[in-house]
Amino acid sequence: MDFLTLFGIYVAVVLTCMFLVCKYSGQQHSPFNTLLSYVTKVVAPFTPQWLQRFSHWIVHRLFHQRSSLFIYLHILLEGAVFAEFSLEVFGFCREMDSSLTSLSVPYILLAIKTFFFYLCIKTDPGTVTKKKASSLTPIYPYDRRLFHPGVSCETCQLIKPARSKHCSVCNRCVHRFDHHCVWVNNCVGARNTRYFLLYLLSVCGMALAIGLLTADMLLHAVLRSGMLRASYVDERGQQQPAGPLFIVQHLFLTFPRIVFMLGFVVFVFFLLAGYTMFHCFLALVNQTSNEWFKSRGQGCRRCQPAPQADGLCGPAPDRSERYFYSRGLLGNLREIFFPPNASQKKGN
Repeated sequence: MDFLTLFGIYVAVVLTCMFLVCKYSGQQHSPFNTLLSYVTKVVAPFTPQWLQRFSHWIVHRLFHQRSSLFIYLHILLEGAVFAEFSLEVFGFCREMDSSLTSLSVPYILLAIKTFFFYLCIKTDPGTVTKKKASSLTPIYPYDRRLFHPGVSCETCQLIKPARSKHCSVCNRCVHRFDHHCVWVNNCVGARNTRYFLLYLLSVCGMALAIGLLTADMLLHAVLRSGMLRASYVDERGQQQPAGPLFIVQHLFLTFPRIVFMLGFVVFVFFLLAGYTMFHCFLALVNQTSNEWFKSRGQGCRRCQPAPQADGLCGPAPDRSERYFYSRGLLGNLREIFFPPNASQKKGN
């Protein structure tokens, strides 16, 4: 039972970290930043300079520059899960007369996921260039709360269209910028948000299918072994019925790799399910994660409202409107899956 206790503590710590990350990820002054600053100050005097420089270089290389490392890590983890599922779970399920149709679902979803994963990586998210900037500007009006007319990108040397943002990782401005995803080594913007959403949905479906099939296999293994009616002798010599904890420990000892794979898949599913629901919500209200995080704070500190309306924006819009770019449920979805061209002016 000690092992189960440690595993339970591990799961509790991981879930707590997930909750804190979700809660404070959009705030500049958060407990994470405070804790990180404190730990850095305490550890820095005892850390060799070469190790500090190496740590900074690693962090900068992974999270502040484009890198294919996370793509390879993604493929490695996926390969490990499907190897375990194919070599062990698939065979057990066939012995239990599971249909080939149900067992083929994870592989079908894998093919679909791989297709959208490739499109997320290779599709241009909507790069704003000097040549395109003038034609992209009329697509969205400036809301004068998060996006203001006349604001230029100092790096790209162009006037930024509404809903665009400069990505320091890709070193380019992206139209309808959502975020930079290290897992696809690309920005998520106007042209590939649809692929990113479908990628997330297919990953969640794939994890759910593998989890259900694996859990069903373990449940049948318990039922066939008669563990529910079994008993054991404890350290005091008394006979005790085999309860849930005893059965879980027995499964850990009998199918260690399968149980750990199931735990990983369940963890990934709940983590990605929440993330996918968040992005689906943003799609339904026509808002990007960049706009959502900015709206929780003070908006872009570098953007200042223009004193007067210009010809592109018209009169200053109502700042009390929460979802400024929403065009209704169907209109928002149509904009995600059929992004407007530069020649299509978007009214609001």
